[in-house]
Amino acid sequence: MSLDVHLATLEQRHSALETEIESARAKPAMSDAEIRELKRRKLQLKDEMERLRKH
Repeated sequence: MSLDVHLATLEQRHSALETEIESARAKPAMSDAEIRELKRRKLQLKDEMERLRKH
């Protein structure tokens, strides 16, 4: 998989997590811990994208 394709995939996953977080905030059934986990995963993706862009 080329770097550009990998970055595009990561960006799509990052965007999907953002949408999921926004949706979760609107649902009272979603716990704070679950939202924190989504944010943690989103941050991991962002860090990975930045690391790949530096190379």
